[in-house]
Amino acid sequence: MESLLSSSSCATLFKPKLISPIAPKFNPKSFNFKSKYPLTNQPAATFAPLKVANSPADTTVSDKAVPPQMKAWAYDDYGDVSMLRFDGSVAVPDIKEDQVLVKVSAAALNPVDFKRRFGKFKATDSPLPTVPGYDVAGTVVKVGSQVNSLKEGDEVYGDVNEKALEGPKQYGSLAEYVAVEEKLLALKPKILDFAQAAALPLAIETANEGLERAGFGPGKSILVLGGAGGVGSLVIQLAKNVFGASRVAATSSTGKLELLKSLGADLAIDYTKENFEDLPEKFDVVYDAVGQCDKAVKAVKEGGSVVVLTGAVTPPGFRFVVTSDGSALTKLNPFLESGKVKPVIDPKGPFPFSQVVEAFSYLETGRATGKVVVYPIP
Repeated sequence: MESLLSSSSCATLFKPKLISPIAPKFNPKSFNFKSKYPLTNQPAATFAPLKVANSPADTTVSDKAVPPQMKAWAYDDYGDVSMLRFDGSVAVPDIKEDQVLVKVSAAALNPVDFKRRFGKFKATDSPLPTVPGYDVAGTVVKVGSQVNSLKEGDEVYGDVNEKALEGPKQYGSLAEYVAVEEKLLALKPKILDFAQAAALPLAIETANEGLERAGFGPGKSILVLGGAGGVGSLVIQLAKNVFGASRVAATSSTGKLELLKSLGADLAIDYTKENFEDLPEKFDVVYDAVGQCDKAVKAVKEGGSVVVLTGAVTPPGFRFVVTSDGSALTKLNPFLESGKVKPVIDPKGPFPFSQVVEAFSYLETGRATGKVVVYPIP
């Protein structure tokens, strides 16, 4: 199984963007990304348009505002970031009876996106070519005949793939439109803008499901490995403000310790200076988002649990693949509305839709804090 999200180190202090104030737009004039992270992708003009199963003539669209074609990012073969190409003439996907068509406003990137592009789970992947993207936030513009709760005009967010590694959609969220099952979506919290909402689905569902599977609850203690990452930053908040943790500890590099404390960590551990497994304090649950299960099992109490997202598993550690579930997001919405749980957006973002290659290149350095978001789309 592949890691869905990863944690990384950074030598300087980041000031992550929480729900207030709203994150500013990325300014390409002040950050020369290409000089820092040289890219090898070919110009979009050298690629043929993406071919899709349903041609515009086969697509029945009730809303005249929805065009027959859309802009999207895609890749035709597995490989590095140079495989990505921009395509301005992808057919807008048809929806099934249980699906809605979402006009995408924002999307977020996850390590599972680039690991999928590398072909790490090609045996269970959907056919190429692929429009990547799991996380989405946008507006419903069309509903299937079996959709019960959502309607046109609803602002929604969610993870568009029910199973992250098993048959993810051929056409994901890095496009102007995406077809999504109603059960995978939830109404967007009004307090969040689209960029903030897009930063949440896969990460918060992974954090929540892992805590539930570990039997975490009131009065228990937890150690989060990779507390400044997309999943880890939300595990800290959920454990403290939703599950009723008695004590939360988390690891990060030196520059991100203050972030951990701001998210609710009672103990922030600098992994560049301390070995968490050697500390005398032990925890009811260790949530390993970085692939250090062999060390994590040394920090857990007897009878405790170790949640593992990546790497080899050592008992009592266990690993799982998150299941996308709109009802889980709906359950957590009150905590988002109240500000008790906040999305963390990397300070270099959001990246505009024209800079998806740069966004992926940055994510793949392993230096991101929280989530890398693409906004606005298009």
